[in-house]
Amino acid sequence: MRCRVTPTLEIAGRLIGSGLPTYIVAEISANHGQRIEDAIRLVEAAKQAGADAVKLQTYTPDTITIDSDAEWFQIKGTAWDGRNLYRLYEEAYTPWEWHPSLKALATDLGLDFFSTPFDPSAVDFLDQLGVPAFKIASCELVDLPLIKRVARSGLPMILSTGMATLGEIEEALQVARSAGLSQIALLKCTAAYPAPADEMNLRTIPHLAEAFHVPVGLSDHSLGIVTPVAAVALGACIVEKHITLSRDFPGPDSAFSLEPLEFKAMVEAVRLAEQTLGEVRYTPTESEMASRIYRRSLFVVRTMQAGEAFTVGNIRSIRPGHGLPTKHIEEILGRHAARAIEAGTPLSWDLIA
Repeated sequence: MRCRVTPTLEIAGRLIGSGLPTYIVAEISANHGQRIEDAIRLVEAAKQAGADAVKLQTYTPDTITIDSDAEWFQIKGTAWDGRNLYRLYEEAYTPWEWHPSLKALATDLGLDFFSTPFDPSAVDFLDQLGVPAFKIASCELVDLPLIKRVARSGLPMILSTGMATLGEIEEALQVARSAGLSQIALLKCTAAYPAPADEMNLRTIPHLAEAFHVPVGLSDHSLGIVTPVAAVALGACIVEKHITLSRDFPGPDSAFSLEPLEFKAMVEAVRLAEQTLGEVRYTPTESEMASRIYRRSLFVVRTMQAGEAFTVGNIRSIRPGHGLPTKHIEEILGRHAARAIEAGTPLSWDLIA
């Protein structure tokens, strides 16, 4: 089955795409610290910061890995070096029984609520919960059976592309589209925690949009708020960023998350960046109209007698713009004054004999 590819995505009635307001997602991830009261506070903080959606990650230690101390299951080369995968996910996962109440809270606050499933049981659980979209994590981009299962739900899918080659991204999209899904977006992502600024490669964003004709955004693990703003300037229409109540709270994701006031500052900066992008325009804006009069024009700068010739000594191009346009100076030089002209008079055709 060949699906029509659309350059917009629709989540819970909200259109997302180029030229539309950036869809900002607050990723809660493990920052609740296994305390539901903190998970609730994070949802509320996301709303107060101006996010459009909150997102969880839906797995258990047993659905994402196995409990083994073998060398293969020891983490190396990341922010969690020396940890065991199963133990890390025991600490980081969000209890599934929390999802309904957190979704209800988000809905009451006017936030979209969705999650990242990591296996088919999570897909089924979230589908029954009534989420409006699914997110696929970077590591799962190559889990094509999972992508096919999510695509068959018919719900919009957002795919993170961290670590992926162009071919792997294309393959994931082909699998999703062959399963009948056209509502797909990609997120440029650097899967490092935190991600170094010189590895963000944000120029990939417009290339992804051109290559795959889908909305493209950013899943950001860098420090601070500069990267999301730069991404929006390059065409990102989705920004996903981790939120934490405080980086002083211990937790697997706290170090590269934004605190609520920082998240709010990011949202405000993104909204300002959207305004500055505007449209392609080569006519004066409303605010510029008053300044047009301060352009240069031709003035008589020395008092002249009737019949006196115009020279570079008695007419000049100066501000303001009440006189003739400066482009006429060559055709005026050598002609004569129709009458006496005081210095400081804007030149007009009726003054020229």
